[in-house]
Amino acid sequence: MLANNITVFDQNTMEYDNWFEKHAIIYQSEILALQQAVPKIGNGIEIGVGTGRFAQALNIKFGVEPSENMASVAEQRGIKVIRAAAENLPVKNNTYNFVLMATTVCFLSDIPKAFSEIHRILKPKGKIILAIIDKNSELGKKYEKEKFKNMFYKDASFHSTEEITSLLEQSNFNSFSYWQTLTKINTNEIEQPTKGFGKGSFVVIKAIKN
Repeated sequence: MLANNITVFDQNTMEYDNWFEKHAIIYQSEILALQQAVPKIGNGIEIGVGTGRFAQALNIKFGVEPSENMASVAEQRGIKVIRAAAENLPVKNNTYNFVLMATTVCFLSDIPKAFSEIHRILKPKGKIILAIIDKNSELGKKYEKEKFKNMFYKDASFHSTEEITSLLEQSNFNSFSYWQTLTKINTNEIEQPTKGFGKGSFVVIKAIKN
């Protein structure tokens, strides 16, 4: 993660965390999509665990987070957090059955290096699960247009599902599956996820380590 992003998240941890309360319908829709991809069993870790909102909801016990204050909140939610960046993971080879990275890719300084590190720490046939705001979606275009007014997203780089798929292929992942949600960004109802991508703003990508 970029250094100035870490500072922003450190200084505004509770504002970030409270977003999930204020936007509970969006959050619940995202959780439903992630549940399609995240294994119910096996040893998993979330990279960029933040305050632990996704890890706690998905019963993931381990996390990696460079922001000290965010990590502290995640630990209060029962998650064991390693203070580190995705590009340099202090984790042994072939440790985990699956790795989750939810809305974190846009903050990475070196995506190929992070994907290489995730590949390294996954067991053979281990799964990577990514959640992104697709830059070509309604919400992605809105975030891109307004990001300079948003303290969290002003330095973010949004990507398309196709771009992330290509980067994962280059990092020796295959057997891709996709789910999507948030097809309407102004809604008062929790949305059930559907397979594929191209309609939803929130896309979940699952791939397997070669």
